[in-house]
Amino acid sequence: MKNIKNRLLLIALTGLLSVLAAPVYAENTADIEEPKKGPHGGRLLEDQGFSLELTIFETGVPPEFRVWASNDKQPLNPSEVTLTISLTRLADIRDNIKFVAQDDFLRGDSVIYEPHSFIVDINATYQGNTHHWQYDNFEGRTMISNEVASEMAIETSTAGPAVLKETISVYGKLISDPQSVRHIKARFDGLIKKAIVSLGQRVKKGDPLLVVESNESLKSYTIYSPIDGVVQARHANEGEQTDNGNLLSIVNTDSLVAELNVFPNDLQRIKLGTTVWLSIKGVNQAVPARIRQIDTVSQANQSVIVRAHVDNQQGLLIAGGFLTAQIEVAEHAVPLAVMRSGLQAFRDFTVVFAKVGEVYEVRMLELGRMEGEWAEVLGGLEPGTQYVSKNSYIIKADIEKSGAAHDH
Repeated sequence: MKNIKNRLLLIALTGLLSVLAAPVYAENTADIEEPKKGPHGGRLLEDQGFSLELTIFETGVPPEFRVWASNDKQPLNPSEVTLTISLTRLADIRDNIKFVAQDDFLRGDSVIYEPHSFIVDINATYQGNTHHWQYDNFEGRTMISNEVASEMAIETSTAGPAVLKETISVYGKLISDPQSVRHIKARFDGLIKKAIVSLGQRVKKGDPLLVVESNESLKSYTIYSPIDGVVQARHANEGEQTDNGNLLSIVNTDSLVAELNVFPNDLQRIKLGTTVWLSIKGVNQAVPARIRQIDTVSQANQSVIVRAHVDNQQGLLIAGGFLTAQIEVAEHAVPLAVMRSGLQAFRDFTVVFAKVGEVYEVRMLELGRMEGEWAEVLGGLEPGTQYVSKNSYIIKADIEKSGAAHDH
C-alpha cells in the first residue's frame, strides 16, 4: 500500500509540473502582478481619469459587491454612475448584477456566492461616457488533462441522491463457526493403525483420515472425513488406542462467525438479519456479515454478544483475530450526497472539487448527515455535478501550490 501511495505522489508531482508549466489560468501563476488597491482595500480599475474601486463586502451581510466611483481622483456621487457587472463562472454560468446608490457607494443587488471564481465583466457609464473592464478572478481552480488525471488515479462521481446507512461502532473477534466443526471419534474402539492426515491439512468430504483395528473383531476399518475443511486438532497417533476420545477436529472455514460486543444502549436497535461491516487487520476492504444470533445473557462488562455470519469461501480470513465493526441500524434517503472520500478542507470550508471538461474547481459545501461512505449535501453543489471522489488531495495540492488567491 505504501508503494502505491509513493507511486501516486511521484506521478502527481510529474503531472503537476507539466500542468503548472502551461499558462492555463493567469491567476494560477505564482508571479502574477497584484491588482492595484483603492482606499477601501478593493480592486482599483482606471480608465482615462475615471475609476472604480470594487470589493466584495461580507461583514454582517452575505457577500455582495460594493463599488466606489471617482473622476480625476475626486469621489463621485454614486447616483451619477450607471453600473452593471456580469460574472461568468465555470460551465458558462452567468450572474448579472445591477447596482443602486447607497451612502457613498454603489451596492450590488445579488449575493456573490462561493467560490468567488469567475470572469468579471464591468460596464460603467458616467456623463455619457462608457467604461469597460474585464479580468479573471479565479480561486480554487486548476486544469489537469484527462491523460494526466488518469495517470494520477483521479476518479470522479456524480452528485445525486443516496441512501445513508446509520451505523454503530462495536468491537469483537472472529471465530470458527461452531456449526462447521466436526469432532471425529472411532465408531469401534481399537488400535490406531494409521494416521493419514496432519494438523492443518485441508481435506475433502470422503477423504480417508484414520485406519483403526477394532479391539473386538481385530478387523481394520477406515474413518472418512464427513465434511470439507481443515484439520484443526489432532489427538491420534499410530499405535495408540482410541479410548472413545476425540481423535480429530475438522472445521469448514467457508463460513466464520464474528462475535461482537454490543452494549445495552445500542442493543434495542439491532435486529436479526442486519448487515454488519467488519474491519479486520490485514484486509484492505470492509467485510460484510449478517447478524444471525443475539445472546440473552450479559457478559462481565455488561455487553451482550451478537453473532454475525461471515462468508469466507475465498479463504481470505482467519479465525482468532480481533476486529472492529459497523452495524447498520437505520437508513436515511437524501436527495443529494457526495462520497466522503472526496471531501477536503479548503480555507474555512469543507469542499469537493467539481470537474468541467479538464478544469477542476472548489465547491464549498453545507453538509448534513455523514454516515458510512456518504455525506449529505444541503447546499453549495448542484445535483448532477461531476466531482472528484478519489485522490482529491492531489487537486487540493495543485491548487494550493498555484497560490490562487481569494480576492476581495
